[in-house]
Amino acid sequence: MTLQVHIRHLGHDRQALVKNVHFEVPPGHVLTLMGPSGCGKSSVLSAIAGTLEAMSGDGRPLKFEGEVVLNGQHLDGLAPHRRGIGLLFQDPMLFGHMTVRENLLFAIPPGKSSEREAQVTAALETADLAEMGARDPATLSGGQRARVALMRALLAQPRALLLDEPFSRLDAHLRARFRALVFEHVRARNIPALLVTHDREDIAEPNRLLEMTHDG
Repeated sequence: MTLQVHIRHLGHDRQALVKNVHFEVPPGHVLTLMGPSGCGKSSVLSAIAGTLEAMSGDGRPLKFEGEVVLNGQHLDGLAPHRRGIGLLFQDPMLFGHMTVRENLLFAIPPGKSSEREAQVTAALETADLAEMGARDPATLSGGQRARVALMRALLAQPRALLLDEPFSRLDAHLRARFRALVFEHVRARNIPALLVTHDREDIAEPNRLLEMTHDG
């Protein structure tokens, strides 16, 4: 399940944030994307996910020209929900009107109720949140919310995972634990992952690092 990305142009008609970049991420590995703020790191993730709605200061939408290929299938041109890509952000973005259990259940594809509930139970146990299913997400700690967000992303059975600074709001201890948990699941599920971060401590594999600049 290799992720291959070729970016010929990502930006506005006359100005590129990213251009002439090609990379691939094998299954079970994490490619780290680093660079200064505003160089287009998050826009690369959005282009891969098909959610490129970022706007410049003058209101011009960003455009993507290139190819996104996952396991031999071209994703560019497909709607976001058909790409099979999981997203994990700096903000866990849990649904406030749902319990923790309901947040997790929402991500699971349709099927037998008993099987879906069993998946939720297993996910809560994996995240050390076995007693938290009925809780309001607002009552959880930052680390607990981050773990719920990860489990929700994984329950959707993604074929690849995009991580946009998901560790940045955690303290040093929680950051290390959550980072290890994310990388462990990427390896266990044998899916490719792309991580955007500003912190070199987050680099999963030193030989899989792409450093970007404002020159694209």
